[in-house]
Amino acid sequence: MKQRLVGASGLRVSDLGLGTGTWGVGTDAAEAQVMLRMFRDAGGTLVDSSPAYNGGRAQEVLAAVLADAAVPRHEIVLSSSAGVVPDSPVGRRVDCSRRALMHQLDETLRVLGTDHLDLWSVGYWDERTPPAEVLDTLDWAVRTGRTRYAGVRDYAGWQLAVTASPRVVATQHEYSLLARGIEEELVPAARHLGVGVIAAAPLAQGVLTGRYRSGQATGVRAEVHARLGYKAHTVVDALTTAAEGLDISPAVVALAWARDRAGVASAVVGASHRGQLRELLTVADTALPRAIVKALDDVSR
Repeated sequence: MKQRLVGASGLRVSDLGLGTGTWGVGTDAAEAQVMLRMFRDAGGTLVDSSPAYNGGRAQEVLAAVLADAAVPRHEIVLSSSAGVVPDSPVGRRVDCSRRALMHQLDETLRVLGTDHLDLWSVGYWDERTPPAEVLDTLDWAVRTGRTRYAGVRDYAGWQLAVTASPRVVATQHEYSLLARGIEEELVPAARHLGVGVIAAAPLAQGVLTGRYRSGQATGVRAEVHARLGYKAHTVVDALTTAAEGLDISPAVVALAWARDRAGVASAVVGASHRGQLRELLTVADTALPRAIVKALDDVSR
């Protein structure tokens, strides 16, 4: 696995990140521990977390894994966020005020049993909080040593621009063959500002694993397949065809595509068990031919 710089900063992360979105629900602590060791042994460093994942249970599992010390804390780049509380009533789920962000950061550090994060991000744009206040809070977090670097998540290009600061080194957003919207505004803005892009959900919540290829969906897969639009069917079919020609899985092809897009520092992918992760880690040995990249680009536009 390669190490990449995040934007114009000195932060180095593995080009594949390990997501913890299933931890505490589909993945228990024992399985998570095995997966983290596998990821580390493959050269992975970036571990993505959030107090918003599974009502906080994901971070509790991550804390248990870190406490075991099978993978030393200094060997991973620990990333988390603040500002979003999914369990709150509608209209109050996003709060990026100084008070809320500070409280969530300190609570995250307490839960994880660490004195600092390596990357801490504001989890969502809050139209009720001035950007200057958000920036001041990010600056406070870095100055006090609670985090080494700061970033944002799920920002549009203009939102990143008005929050521009040397403190903001990363922007994390959904990016896949089925979600290329950030190429229009966010990616160019990030490039101009020297901010690195972290691609989230590069497998489009499992759709790009090839399980829902047209004409081959049955049972629960058929229900998911029926909800997908024509474009998604076309992309999945093209992706599966490319994978068959390369003799690798569709998931690895989709992951390699996202990982190697211009401006992307890392692609964060989740796996619920070691078997899935083992397959995805083979992306380290995968370089897509230009013809395949062009074909996927064309069909997914």
